[in-house]
Order: sequence, then structure tokens, then C-alpha cells
Amino acid sequence: MLRTACLLALSLLAASAAPARAADDTRLWDVYATQLKDVKYVALSHVIAPDIPVWHGFGPSKFEPAGSPDTGKPYRYDSDGFEATRYTLATDQLGTQLDPPAHWAPEYPAIDELPASYTLRPLVVIPIVEQVKRDPGYALRVDDILAWEKRHGRIPEGAVVFVRSDWSKRWPDPALARLEHFPGVSLPALKFLHEQRHILLHGHEPLDTDDSPDLEGEAWLMHHGYVQAEGVAHLDQVPEVGALVAIGFPRFQGGTGGYASFTAICPPDWPHGVAADPRRDAPLPRADKPLRWDPERGLRVR
Repeated sequence: MLRTACLLALSLLAASAAPARAADDTRLWDVYATQLKDVKYVALSHVIAPDIPVWHGFGPSKFEPAGSPDTGKPYRYDSDGFEATRYTLATDQLGTQLDPPAHWAPEYPAIDELPASYTLRPLVVIPIVEQVKRDPGYALRVDDILAWEKRHGRIPEGAVVFVRSDWSKRWPDPALARLEHFPGVSLPALKFLHEQRHILLHGHEPLDTDDSPDLEGEAWLMHHGYVQAEGVAHLDQVPEVGALVAIGFPRFQGGTGGYASFTAICPPDWPHGVAADPRRDAPLPRADKPLRWDPERGLRVR
């Protein structure tokens, strides 16, 4: 009898605890339903294509239809039921990038060694658009950061800070890769952001941190174990304060660079971006024109 009573008591305790545990297990779903379901998403990465701007020292990349190693013939929708693509990428420093410190410093992590905690962070956008209009080679200064904080408050620890210059509005003009002077981030600003505000990483629109002869900003970052984002886009479409940024990248083993996907998560009433739509997102809508291989451009188009 005592054993039966004990088992019944344990069963009742387990039953009474179950709802609380279930509610606790789904609390992140509740956050999504109440806070994130209607947010606006803005893509902050360039589309990768063979003709986008890239440093001349890396050379061009190539797209081509993938084929059977036995026959050498490309797979086709009409005969094989599918198609695939072979990418010959000249570098991992292509398009919108996430630079791990191993890009310059082999004693620090490569792209596959970055922690999963890089996935989601507060997003800060500091504009230097007006300064760049007066000086195309203007670099973010500590005074610019302090002025931003005077308007919006202190930069959160662990945040991602993107510097808006509108340089990327000319993308994909190949001339961008040949510019000697372009907007940057000064070394004092980088040190302030990391050593005083303890941010996760910063990002900029050009393909280099600054236009100094020895790339002093990038050198300092990489040799001190910091990550940076390059080639960021569409910063004119996100708020300076209050958004989040989702970070995605392929984990190539030993990779010294990363093709990065940055997505800003903005408030529901933000005028830019797209909200989740169950009727549109799955299944995806059928296009009026099918994809086809364009031999002149060397990629698939509609």
C-alpha cells in the first residue's frame, strides 16, 4: 500500500510539473509569436556572381553547369529532371564577407572555428554618409561614435556595428574594386569599439577596412583575434538603433574568409523589408519565367 501511495504521489507530482516544464520549454516560441512574428527582414548581403567587384590580385570566378564525371555532359531539367552548378571561386574574399582572424593571423580561429553564438546580435548602424560626400576617403572616427551615442545611447556590449557610407550603392560597378580612396574605419575607432564598448564585430560597405598603405585597421583586428564584415549592403534600409542582425556563413574547414549572409531584423512598423508570410514562404511562388543558362553571362537567369 505504501509503495502504491508513493508511486501515485510521484505520478501526481510529475503531472503537476509537466505544464510548467512545457511552458518553460516553449518560451522562445512565445518570444517569436509575440515579438518576432511580424518583424521586417532586410537582406544586407550582395548576390554573388562572376562579375562582381573583387581585388585584382584574386582574379575572376566562374560559374558553369555541373555535369556527370562519367559523360562530361551537364545535367538538364528535360533529360535528368534537375540541374546543378559548378562554382570555381577565385577566393573566399568575394562579395559580402565575414573575415575570421586567421585571414591574417594563423594562430587565431578560421571560419569553421567561429562559435555558434555569432548567429544573432543587436545591430548598430553608424552613418558617415555626409562626411563621405565631402571626403570620399573619410574614415569613421571616435567622435562619430560618441555623437551616435549622444543620440541613441551607449552601444550594447556584444553588438554588431555596421558603418553606413552608401559606397555599396554603386555595386556591382567593377570600378569599385579599383578605387584608391574609399570610406573606411579608423584604427582609433576600431580600438574604441572593441576595447571600450566590447562589440562582437564591425562591418563596412567597401572591400577593405581602410585605404591606409598597410591596411592598419585590418592588421590590428586580425592580429588581436577580432572578426570583421566586409562588403555589407543596403544599410540605408535599416534603422540606426533597435534592430537585430542574423549572421550566416558556410563553415569551410580551415577557411580564411566567409561568404556571409547578414539579415537585419527590424521592427514591424519599419518601412523597408519583408515580413514572414505563410502563404508566400511555403510553398514558394511559381515564377512566370523558368531559369535558363545564359552562356554570355555565364550564369542562370530568368
